Amino acid sequence: MPILEIIIRQLARAGFDHITLAVNHLANLIMAFFGDGSLWNVKIDYSLEESPLSTIGPLTLISDLPDNFLVMNGDILCNLNYLDFYNYHIQADNDVTVSTFKRESKIDFGVLEYNERNLIFSFTEKPTYYFDVSMGIYCLNRRVIDKLAKGQPYGFDNLMIDGIKNKDKILAKPFEGYWLDIGRPEDYENANENYDQLKVKLGII
Repeated sequence: MPILEIIIRQLARAGFDHITLAVNHLANLIMAFFGDGSLWNVKIDYSLEESPLSTIGPLTLISDLPDNFLVMNGDILCNLNYLDFYNYHIQADNDVTVSTFKRESKIDFGVLEYNERNLIFSFTEKPTYYFDVSMGIYCLNRRVIDKLAKGQPYGFDNLMIDGIKNKDKILAKPFEGYWLDIGRPEDYENANENYDQLKVKLGII
């Protein structure tokens, strides 16, 4: 089953009934497969970008954005409750809400710290560090998009940097469930190898 179909099934089950797919590469194939969304009891339409606009830029091409809406990458496998996430964003009246996940990064070397005189004062053998990362799932208020230039490349990194500088209300919503970014080769292999178990976690059986 295509990853995007899994996402659409999850969104439909959560109560979302209008999905806009921002497409560029392989647009005709995607549009032919998903059609108008009637197979999943949702309305699917498409926003075609003629040149790459990064992750947020394509939203400036969508004329019927609601006041608040969910945005996500098309290569995410997780069991986030999308409706709860959306409602949290609405209730908090955020400009941007970012779903976050704690990810570990293991270093396969001994890590040294030393001062300006090269005197070593710390050594840690193969440490593990933990970082809160964006899951590629956001809720946005339309006022954020209305400020952007239409049809110009603009990424999530720009959204965060500019939003912090402009003191927009940007909140994190930590998530502790199951999350895989299939854009990473190791996670893609993990998903393929464990798909039968994944179907249960993702609620698509």
